[in-house]
Amino acid sequence: MNIKEDNNLAKHLDVFKEIGNIGAGHAASALAGLLNKRITMSVPDASVVSFDEILGVLDGPETLVAGVLIDCAGDLNGYILLLLCMKDAMSMVAQALEETERDVTDPDFELTDLEQDTLLEISNILVGSFLTAITDFSGLSAIPAVPQLSVDMLGAILSIATIEYGKIGDSVLFLKTQFNDLAGDVNGHFFLIPDYNSYKMLITALGLDG
Repeated sequence: MNIKEDNNLAKHLDVFKEIGNIGAGHAASALAGLLNKRITMSVPDASVVSFDEILGVLDGPETLVAGVLIDCAGDLNGYILLLLCMKDAMSMVAQALEETERDVTDPDFELTDLEQDTLLEISNILVGSFLTAITDFSGLSAIPAVPQLSVDMLGAILSIATIEYGKIGDSVLFLKTQFNDLAGDVNGHFFLIPDYNSYKMLITALGLDG
């Protein structure tokens, strides 16, 4: 049994969209402080997708992405996966470090230690903002572990995720939001992968089981 089997999916997505809206608002404020720029954001899209469908979210399996995976424990057990197109990720990193943005298509491109730490800090802001919105709404606890950062082709990152976490279920909650800093748009792709019991606990806590 998986998330898609719930007959009240449309109602659930409306609530998750509102949660995502609050999370994105917190993330925009935090990013504005980090980047020292005015940040606006779009209302997030909420949907339920399979692991296979994630490949179409960022233009195919060969797209270079920064993937941040966080294991969550507590009332909500499962995983959070944040995917950023590498160009978007490096745009934010360059702004945070006040440096010229590097060309991610360069065959010799590789993150420096400072860039990696900065990207993790940005990712923590994004993931933390959404996770806080979920726990505040539901009253449930979710304790995040140390994030794991990987820069690779989307297909490679998802193949690992599918093997390791596909046993939880074949569907994930997908929230997409767009941040704008006047220099361009940055798309954040946020996936919540709860185990089935945690998902049922979450919709009960949100009053969606009726």
